[in-house]
Amino acid sequence: MQNGYKLIISEKPSVGKSIAAVLGANERKDGYFMGNGYLVSWCFGHLAELAEAAAYDERYAKWRYEDLPILPESWQYSVARDKGKQLALLNTLMHRADVSEVINACDAGREGESIFRTVYLLNKCDKPMKRLWISSMEDTAIRRGFETLKDGSAYDNLHASALCRSKADWLVGINATRLFSVLYHRTLNVGRVVSPTLALIVQREAEIDAFKPEPFYTVTLELPGFDAGSERMKSKADAEALCQSCANQTPVVTTLERKDKSEKPPALYDLTTLQRDANRILGFTAQQTLDYLQSLYEKKLCTYPRTDSRYLTSEMADSLPALVSGVAAALPKVASLPIHVNAAQVINDKKVSDHHAVIPTANFKETALTSLPAGERAVLELVALRLLCAVTQPHKYTETAVTLECAGHSFSAKGRTVTSPGWRVFTKSNEENADNSNALPSLEEGQSFKITAPSIKEGKTTPPKHYTEDTLLSAMEVAGAKEMPEDAERKGLGTPATRAAILEKLVATGFVERKKSKKTVNLIPTHAGISLITVLPEQLQSPLMTAEWEHRLKEIERGEESPETFMQGIRGMVCELVKTYKTVLGADVLFPSGRTVVGKCPRCGSDVTESKKGYFCERNDCHFGLWRDNRFLAAKKINLTKKMAETLLKDGKTYASGIFSEKTGKTYDAYIVLEDDGTKTAYRLEFERGKANGRQYS
Repeated sequence: MQNGYKLIISEKPSVGKSIAAVLGANERKDGYFMGNGYLVSWCFGHLAELAEAAAYDERYAKWRYEDLPILPESWQYSVARDKGKQLALLNTLMHRADVSEVINACDAGREGESIFRTVYLLNKCDKPMKRLWISSMEDTAIRRGFETLKDGSAYDNLHASALCRSKADWLVGINATRLFSVLYHRTLNVGRVVSPTLALIVQREAEIDAFKPEPFYTVTLELPGFDAGSERMKSKADAEALCQSCANQTPVVTTLERKDKSEKPPALYDLTTLQRDANRILGFTAQQTLDYLQSLYEKKLCTYPRTDSRYLTSEMADSLPALVSGVAAALPKVASLPIHVNAAQVINDKKVSDHHAVIPTANFKETALTSLPAGERAVLELVALRLLCAVTQPHKYTETAVTLECAGHSFSAKGRTVTSPGWRVFTKSNEENADNSNALPSLEEGQSFKITAPSIKEGKTTPPKHYTEDTLLSAMEVAGAKEMPEDAERKGLGTPATRAAILEKLVATGFVERKKSKKTVNLIPTHAGISLITVLPEQLQSPLMTAEWEHRLKEIERGEESPETFMQGIRGMVCELVKTYKTVLGADVLFPSGRTVVGKCPRCGSDVTESKKGYFCERNDCHFGLWRDNRFLAAKKINLTKKMAETLLKDGKTYASGIFSEKTGKTYDAYIVLEDDGTKTAYRLEFERGKANGRQYS
């Protein structure tokens, strides 16, 4: 037994419990485990996060254009009410006299580093810090991780990268959201990744709307055992002419080409490719897949989920055959199939940074799959089958291409014969690809056929497809990549760890809807989403900016970029945005308020709608309004009702009774006449005999 304790802090209670069990810290306390020289406690995700704007100044509680930009000099944090107790407990544990060092056992990534460091720094802890960095929650992986703990300072740059990411997102999110919300009179959430992702969806919808289908025609010859088709023709008359000329003719094989082809196995899953397949095959959202995978990780059945690598490290090569055999034996559908393991296909140290690909753990073979929740079981089976695919043999087939001539025109057909199913025996598409159903019959050059009447097939060009989560995740991965340097390590929108949350935020804020069409769920932009992209400047909707950010954050992580330089650029960009942005004319059409319309504006003709303080023009750059607290009306104790406002806007005047006389204290009746010179609005009283009395500007 060592003198004193080492305090271990994990990201979640379930992870803390697993670590405590491995290390023999079996004595349960309130909020932590204790034993064998260790105290093991945990966070609940982020215990503290960057504070809202109002924490820096009370006036920021209201959203006002004149307060922008908001640029904190010294950053503050806030703690949710339900997390304060755990933060206080960690403070107590950190400052115990018998605690000699603190071990960061939060998830091994940028966010995990941020979660721990925030707690460590807020509690002003100065005790030695170590880092546990593991890719699996298996007992052996945990033990190995504790045998190779690294000094916490080795991850200072990772923490700096995490801080820059959160501060930059705060600056852009707070300032841009307030700027556009104030200018367009409705809440418009803007973010560096959310907005360009929305722009992708809106752009795709515009392409679909602008698409005009064009008909095309092909002539088909029905031959023994296969069909041969002509090239596409835009004219139906040309197709009919070809069809007639081929009637009762004898097509002849002019060329016959056979090629042996091979499809190499797919790479292992990273998080994004798993999310894409789970969406396409199982219908899961990206967030559902991440949640299922996180649970499987905590149950020690899968390796670390938030990875962008599709390869394993060389140190894993020796254990791979046993893992593959165990996984295959545990899957009833493939247990009888021959297993081949070519480890070289999935081993590449250069393509593994923080974490290797997602694979099942050795615990897989000992787990009853039926005991798992359906979603977790389905995701785990995908991961297991991908491992079997990735290490086995290529899919091989012979492709035959034949060209025939009939009436002076060429017709073609293709077919394939599977020679070795390889990795496709483990996929659901195996039935489609391995049964040789589209193989051509035996053919020879010069062979001729007798045909009956050919047929014409009509088709139409098809528009681009709506984004699904599968195809959008793919688009996010490569967005802006062409403009980025070839050696840029981070390209595209967001990271594997954040993309699911981005999609959920777009749906939650009302900018995107999930709409089911047959078995597919499409992502469709709402009117509000389209309107937001219409008014956003190019820099906020271009994927290039956020792709560049991710690249620079990775450089900060490697110590190649200064955090101060990065943040200075973000502040400058925010200041420039607030300073130079001008509202888009006619935006009142884009962002209808939903308020009750009482009439037309006498200045610009736009709708005037009712609000708490009066009746105002909906057009952003028009400042016409009928205020309820107008001094002239208030002095005469006139309540400007909705009906009176409607009449003023329609007829220019409205009749009022019981008007209070400030001189006599009596009341009288008169018309209230509206006068507006395009800049100021005034009222005057008009009596039935035509005598005017009083005028007051509002």
